[in-house]
Amino acid sequence: MTKTRVLIVDDEPNIRDLLATSLRFAGFDIQTAANGTAAVAAVTESEPDIILLDVMLPDMNGFSVTKKLRSAGIQAPILFLTARDEVEDKITGLTVGGDDYLTKPFSLDEVVARIQAILRRTKSAEAEPAVIDAGPVVINQDAHEVSVEGTLVDLSPTEYKLLRFLVMNADRVLTKAQILDHVWEYDFNGDMGIVESYVSYLRKKIDPISSRPLIQTKRGVGYIYKKND
Repeated sequence: MTKTRVLIVDDEPNIRDLLATSLRFAGFDIQTAANGTAAVAAVTESEPDIILLDVMLPDMNGFSVTKKLRSAGIQAPILFLTARDEVEDKITGLTVGGDDYLTKPFSLDEVVARIQAILRRTKSAEAEPAVIDAGPVVINQDAHEVSVEGTLVDLSPTEYKLLRFLVMNADRVLTKAQILDHVWEYDFNGDMGIVESYVSYLRKKIDPISSRPLIQTKRGVGYIYKKND
């Protein structure tokens, strides 16, 4: 069986070495980088299955590294590692294309659990149909494209995940807790505001080109994507 390739990017040698040793012991194939420039080069050369990326790097921050990778078409999942715990930073990380966010100090067991959760989600997505046709919304998962009533819509990675989850559960009310669990797999200390923010972002992009509101609020419960009128 081929080992899962993990790239660890952290400028602190002790953290980098500790993670590398522990994850090798857990059965992963490990590569490391000490800064953003080295990380971009390593991703291009080795094509890791997942990237553990420190936010505060000496040459460019982890968000900038992620933007570079995503703009180059690299879709390897990214788990941010950071000492900062502000919700705004978490939202930024997920908006630029990150998949999860782990605050230092963290336990090694938690790192392994997060990696496994992200990989399960990724493999599950790969097993789904290439095109999801949900009435007004059509999602091409291979091309990572979304169209609303035939018009392509430019979505951030997190907006895409949110819309996809709503569409996959068309005509079913989803609670904010369910959305957090399935879209981010991270509860943000129970802060449901991030769901409200991203639903608002989505509506601003899809409502102007849709003949009717597609994402409806069920007050006191959650949200529902209505496939049909």
